[in-house]
Amino acid sequence: MNAIDPSASRAAAPAASRDALQAAIETLEEDIVFGRLHPRQRLTEDELMARFGLKRHVVRQALAELEQLGVVERRRNVGAVVRAYTAREVSELYALREVLEVHAAGLIALPVPPARLAALIAVQREHDEAVADGDAPRVFRSNQRFHREFFALMDNAVLAQAIEEYARRTHPIRFGTLTSPAWRERSRQEHWAMIQALREGNRQALAAVCREHLLPSRDAYLAAEAARLG
Repeated sequence: MNAIDPSASRAAAPAASRDALQAAIETLEEDIVFGRLHPRQRLTEDELMARFGLKRHVVRQALAELEQLGVVERRRNVGAVVRAYTAREVSELYALREVLEVHAAGLIALPVPPARLAALIAVQREHDEAVADGDAPRVFRSNQRFHREFFALMDNAVLAQAIEEYARRTHPIRFGTLTSPAWRERSRQEHWAMIQALREGNRQALAAVCREHLLPSRDAYLAAEAARLG
């Protein structure tokens, strides 16, 4: 039997159902990112149906798509839970992200055309405003847009998609930094360091800041896991 493609079934659903499904997915994604839903926490269909006012098959589709994104997992005799990672899995995942993202930075043609650099700066200014306002959901979404715009500069859609996929898999890992004003400010400053390296055509500095940009969320999660395990 062929597996059902969640995106295909979503496309066949009425527009209102698709909107409700997408809203539920985005809300649950943010709950996971900001630690309102914790690693290993169970997600019950009945609770989600009541919370979002959705039918069971829509809730199941939302959970299937979150599983496909790598932030939820299904366990036998348990059901859906927020994905949790071992220390080794975190280290391996971030090692892969470093390979992909540093390699991608090396593929960006320098100097970057002024119009494309201006587009990246415009997204970063939105991120600046969100950080200044302390608006965590806007920080999260504008941060995603910044990285999407940044990696689009290499003009390699396949690699950009892989980078985004593995970044999303780290959502259950990142709550320790995205909820911290100090780490959000550090991330904002590192974005501007990337922009400055692009402006100067400094590939070495660009690779270095891309590498450093990954470390806080990895290290915060590993520290939290170490504390949890005593």
